[in-house]
Amino acid sequence: MIRPMFVAACASVAASASQAAAQNVETGAELYQHYCATCHGIDATGNGPMAGVLVIQPTDLTQLTSVGGVFPTARVVARIDGRDPLVSHGSPMPIYGPYFDGQDTSMKTPDGQPILTSQPIVDLVAYLETLQ
Repeated sequence: MIRPMFVAACASVAASASQAAAQNVETGAELYQHYCATCHGIDATGNGPMAGVLVIQPTDLTQLTSVGGVFPTARVVARIDGRDPLVSHGSPMPIYGPYFDGQDTSMKTPDGQPILTSQPIVDLVAYLETLQ
């Protein structure tokens, strides 16, 4: 016989896990406006107010799927959290991983590979996917 407390505990764990991995596009849009729009622009096409002073121009984030036809989830996560730094204006692109520490979760790439990152980065990536 399965005990009711065990069933309730399992349901609670499952609910927490699915909530942690959920993507919130609205939160991602807010994070984008706060952290990314200065360089990438409000419309994410790479023409933010700081673009003119950068040695390497910001990427047009609306065209990320144009190269391979699939959103490059792993590459985007690695650029944001600092695993794949981009040299810009003589110093690395700001690494936002430390700003989002303590909210670890995982997400999957289009081919099903898991990536450990943070919930804010999951939300930001979800927003960027909507721009494609």
